[in-house]
Amino acid sequence: MTGRARVLVVDDDDTVRDVLRRYLARDGHEVIEAADGITGLNLVRSQQPDLLVLDLMLPGMDGLEVCREVRRTSTMPVIMLTALGQESDRVVGLEYGADDYVVKPFSPRELGARLNAVLRRRQGAPEPAVVESQGLEVDLGRRVVRREGEEVHLTPIEFELLRTLVRNRGRLMTHRALLGEVWGAAYVDDIPTLRTHIARLRAKVEPADARGRIIRTEPGVGYRFT
Repeated sequence: MTGRARVLVVDDDDTVRDVLRRYLARDGHEVIEAADGITGLNLVRSQQPDLLVLDLMLPGMDGLEVCREVRRTSTMPVIMLTALGQESDRVVGLEYGADDYVVKPFSPRELGARLNAVLRRRQGAPEPAVVESQGLEVDLGRRVVRREGEEVHLTPIEFELLRTLVRNRGRLMTHRALLGEVWGAAYVDDIPTLRTHIARLRAKVEPADARGRIIRTEPGVGYRFT
C-alpha cells in the first residue's frame, strides 16, 4: 500500500467522478475534482496534486492538451481514462507523458490498483534483485531466468527486453518505448521485429497454457509485465 495522496480527477461525467471519489477516499486518498480541462489544469497549478486521473474527452480543453501542458512543468503521474475506440489516442497520450491508461468502462478496483502501482514507482520503492511472477523468476543482477525452477536460456536481446518489462512491471510500455530502450532510437517504428521477439520470449518464459498472462498485450499500444 502507498501513503495518503492527493488525487485530482478530471472527468465531465458526474457519475465517474462520484464513484472514484468514494472509492479512492476509502483507500485513504484525498480527492479533488474538475469537470473540464481548463479547470483541471488550473487545479494542477493551484493544488499541486500527487497524481492526476484525466479523461481523454473533455470540454474546453481535451485530455491530450491538458497532459501536454502538465508535462511542461511537472513530472506528476498521470493516468488517462479512455474509451474503447480511442486506441490511437491512447498511444498519443502515453507519448505525451501519461504513465498509464484505463479503458472505460472500468472497475474502480482496477483503477485503484493502477494508481497505487504508479505511486509506488514514483515514491522510489526499492528495486528487488529478483522478481517472481506465476512460476517465473528473473534475477536482474545475475541475469538468470528460471521457469518452475528450471533455468531458461535467453538471447541477449530477449533478456534486455524482459529486463525492461520487469523493471517497469505493472506499467504499460508502448511499442516505441520498448524499441527505443532495447534496440535504440533508429528502430522505434520496427513493430514487426518487436512482436517477433515478444513471441519468442513468451514461448520460453510462459507455460503453453498461460501465454499472455505474464507479458500482457495491450492491443495496438504495447506490453505490460504483470
